[in-house]
Amino acid sequence: MAGMDAVWTIDELADRVAGALVTADYPGAPNGRVREVPDRRAIRWYATIGLLDRPGAMRGRTALYGPRHLLQLVAIKRRQAEGRSLAEIQSELVGASDEWLRGVAAIPEHLLVTPGPAGGDAPRARFWVQPPVPPAPPLPPPPPPLLKAPPGLLTGVPLGGGVILLVPVPPGADDVAALHAAASPLLDALADRGLLDPNDTSRGDSR
Repeated sequence: MAGMDAVWTIDELADRVAGALVTADYPGAPNGRVREVPDRRAIRWYATIGLLDRPGAMRGRTALYGPRHLLQLVAIKRRQAEGRSLAEIQSELVGASDEWLRGVAAIPEHLLVTPGPAGGDAPRARFWVQPPVPPAPPLPPPPPPLLKAPPGLLTGVPLGGGVILLVPVPPGADDVAALHAAASPLLDALADRGLLDPNDTSRGDSR
């Protein structure tokens, strides 16, 4: 077939397949296990199992496809719509001529036209079948600022390692001893994370 040069990326090929299947005589997939329109994953899978020809060329790391790939994909979907299995379709389509594929696919001629260098006739994405992009969620409010204790109302109890516990009532000696014992797990966690002052060696006296 003339004009079989590879000219489309995999996404552009999928768009062409979708445009070719939007016809009154395409009933769609026969069940929920078969996609009505193949996505890029299905296209790659068809090529892996030999149901679809390998890409015709590469542009850097981008695979390029041509009209024969389009004919094959549309023919596959039409046969699936008739209830054929992939094994049956494979035995029928592998090695089929372009003219035979044309008869099965029944693709409008303009979709097989190779676009010019600027790609002017490439089909645009079918916006009416694509879900709208939801707006970005609003940014969360900033966290409230840390409250600063009014001067003169809190008493600091050194716990060791540079950690000071602020309490609203001046503690007695027994209170300080109890606070040191209760704070031991917290100080261990701070030490594990390297959050203690290495120059403050008073922690050993507070245990």
